[in-house]
Amino acid sequence: MPHTHRYFAFSLMLLLVCMCCACSGEKEHTAPPIYPQDSVPMMTSYGVNTLISDSGIIKYRIVTEKWEVNPNRNPSRWTFDQGLLLEQFDQTLHIQSYIQCDTAYYFDQNRLWELHGRVRILTKNGLRYSSEELFWDELRHEIYSNRFSRLVTPERELQGDRFRSNETMTKYDVSNSKGSFAKDDLDSSPKKPKASSDTTSTVRYGRNAARPGRKRNTTTQ
Repeated sequence: MPHTHRYFAFSLMLLLVCMCCACSGEKEHTAPPIYPQDSVPMMTSYGVNTLISDSGIIKYRIVTEKWEVNPNRNPSRWTFDQGLLLEQFDQTLHIQSYIQCDTAYYFDQNRLWELHGRVRILTKNGLRYSSEELFWDELRHEIYSNRFSRLVTPERELQGDRFRSNETMTKYDVSNSKGSFAKDDLDSSPKKPKASSDTTSTVRYGRNAARPGRKRNTTTQ
């Protein structure tokens, strides 16, 4: 009996040691915490061609390959990382302008568009705009950019480092600019360009600005 008790006690101790070793070798497989900024989009749509309205009024059409909606980001946003085409409508549902870019973000709470990469705009009046970055503030009804911008209209061509305009691109301001104008656009004072009836452009000349001259017949695309 004593031999049997010693064998049982030894077996019990061996079992306890094995259990302790097994417990100490285990690892918990846990995932890192999920923060709001890491959350996946609430909606992802592909091949989108849809109309967007505000207060019952259709404002623009969205055409894109990929559209992500993520209200958990701060601030919440829509993401278009595979290109975007916007058709902007006026109150009579006529197309006001076409806006195209490589990547776009729309911050829905601030109602702010942020466009990047080959930003192009074509308005119904024939104005063409190009830049690498553009912002559209729907609350302030203005469009602006702090990057190099180029405007081409049937009458003139402007290039500048900063650009600001109203939503319809009929009144715009280009600073540190250079360009060419039609003779009728200039009055007796060369510092104050003459404003047309439907479009007003304010030009500020920097130190290295070129003196405006009459636009040639040939244009650069």
